[in-house]
Amino acid sequence: MSTLILGIESSCDETSAAIVADGNRVLSNVINSQIDLHKIYGGVVPEIASRKHIENISYVVDEALKQAQINFNDLSAIAVTYGPGLVGALLVGVSYAKALAYALDKPLIPIHHIRGHITANAIANPDIRPPFICLVASGGHSHIVRIDDYTHFKVLARTRDDAAGEAFDKIARVLGLGYPGGPKIDNLAKEGTKDAINFPRVQMAEGSLDFSFSGVKTAVINYLHKAEQAHQTINKADVAASFQDAVCEALCTHTLEAARRENLSTITLAGGVACNSRLREMMDGLCKNNSLRLCYPPPILCTDNGAMIAAAGYFSFLNKDFAGLDLNAVPNLPL
Repeated sequence: MSTLILGIESSCDETSAAIVADGNRVLSNVINSQIDLHKIYGGVVPEIASRKHIENISYVVDEALKQAQINFNDLSAIAVTYGPGLVGALLVGVSYAKALAYALDKPLIPIHHIRGHITANAIANPDIRPPFICLVASGGHSHIVRIDDYTHFKVLARTRDDAAGEAFDKIARVLGLGYPGGPKIDNLAKEGTKDAINFPRVQMAEGSLDFSFSGVKTAVINYLHKAEQAHQTINKADVAASFQDAVCEALCTHTLEAARRENLSTITLAGGVACNSRLREMMDGLCKNNSLRLCYPPPILCTDNGAMIAAAGYFSFLNKDFAGLDLNAVPNLPL
């Protein structure tokens, strides 16, 4: 008999619910995105996001059950993101999950959002066996993590300032591309030359693998300001391509060095920035040159989604890692 986990994700601006069987078989994955709502503001407005989650959550859960062709009583447990994220948005999902678990007398499973992103690889590549290295790159996080199993991680590196996705969004804004910035930078960069402008690649002292993207972000802004003051024509495609290459080079080289230090032969990608075509291309080339295996989920499992939460919930279910009804949202939850 299959273990059926309902996964609920509401940490930012996607309301999502999914049913996953046995940790890797997705029966449904319903995502209600608020991108069109927030793009007019140039980014996510927390209060608006929270209100939309309240409006959407019952619908997406019902639709997930309908698409999976099951009912509430068929569920083995309810898994929910409880952090990190926007506190109001998280509270919607956590409150709904707690009420549902209580009403159904089913186990409640608390899931770290980043752990969900990592576990998306178990869905996309069920033959992967830990240990392996995972680069988690998203709008709020840039981590290099050693995965010993899907419930135990060791953080090897993190960003000291901006996350990679945050840097993409900020540069897209100053280039006038709009929100969300990552896909727009990626698309525009395909029309430009990646070696046109030499933006900095920050290396930390004392052998640290941590990232810093505030320097390259500032360098791009200064480049644009100087060009504007000198009345020079700006090739936005070249700026996008050169900036993107600087960010991707840092992400890739640090991740490969982490794999070398940990003596691991498999690298995975996770998070929204894992959809970036240049990141995938660069990482693929480096892994092939170094005889490493590279795996990553399809784009639908890189953005925020309930399937990754349900998959992570399956591994917690096996360990009986359950929460009580006093579970609360933790917006700054560490990994």
